[in-house]
Amino acid sequence: MGQICRQRQVKLFTGLLTSLPELAKDVEVRISESFGPIDLRSESFVFDFTHYYDREAGFPLWRFFFGFAALIDPAGLAGIKTLSNDLEAEFAARPSPVARPVNLDPGYLEESKVVLASTKNFYHRILLADGIYAEVTMHHEGGGWRSFPWTFPDFRSGRYDAFFTELRGIYRKQLREVAS
Repeated sequence: MGQICRQRQVKLFTGLLTSLPELAKDVEVRISESFGPIDLRSESFVFDFTHYYDREAGFPLWRFFFGFAALIDPAGLAGIKTLSNDLEAEFAARPSPVARPVNLDPGYLEESKVVLASTKNFYHRILLADGIYAEVTMHHEGGGWRSFPWTFPDFRSGRYDAFFTELRGIYRKQLREVAS
């Protein structure tokens, strides 16, 4: 019989997709009120791999990432995705030139992988709870990030690798501090 081990805590992050980059600071304030202090912010990235979101979110789109200082239990990802959906609805209720001014994509990082939460089921996603699914989007191997056939094109491009490598470094340092 396998021995059940206590799961190590993971590094929470969220992606922000918006056609209104001036909202990034306001979003940062709101998500840090919900998820705690931010210890890593990405640069802004142009999001030009698909036009899937154009009708509801506008164009051009910008991607930002925020890493959170506190480590979390990975079992909490479904609740975090639900809360991020509530935050999206809060921004959508404000006057805006677009129907969906903010798209939040929470996930977590372990030493070996990046996991994203989703409300959409597919063959490579696993149900967590309450209609929220998780997918391993990238894995870390041989000193770099590797993708899967289902990995979103923007993640597959390598454009975000430096952010996730830096986030992984912070996470590994936090694990060493917890262990000592």
